[in-house]
Amino acid sequence: MSKQNKDKLNDPSIRKLFEDRNFVFLSSLMKDGSPQVTPTWTDIENGYILINTAIGRIKQKNISRDPRVALAIADQNNPYDMVTIRGKVIEQISGDVAEEHIDKLAKKYIGKDKYPGRSPGEKRVLFKIKPEKIFHMNQ
Repeated sequence: MSKQNKDKLNDPSIRKLFEDRNFVFLSSLMKDGSPQVTPTWTDIENGYILINTAIGRIKQKNISRDPRVALAIADQNNPYDMVTIRGKVIEQISGDVAEEHIDKLAKKYIGKDKYPGRSPGEKRVLFKIKPEKIFHMNQ
């Protein structure tokens, strides 16, 4: 990650978008190259964006094949405060770390200690996204 992008992601006004209860729209690439977009919960840690999903979902299959992603996030109370990011998923983390992380996101987004949306046998995966291009608009 360039120093410029790491500094930009650590900008307090950008960090706040990821730390608040705003949804991120994650775009991945289908096999045929067409975009697929999903609203998701998000987290930010050590200069990386974290997104949690279940193994086998379309975005996880797409990212396993092609790690390039694009993200958009806007302040739910002021959509003119927004960030778009292009980057790559540099790691997919599964196991206890991903299972605990979805509970952390459930607490943040819906106030529940445990994520209530698990399907039987579902296994979680955490995408660690390295930003490459960051654009922030704030009006």
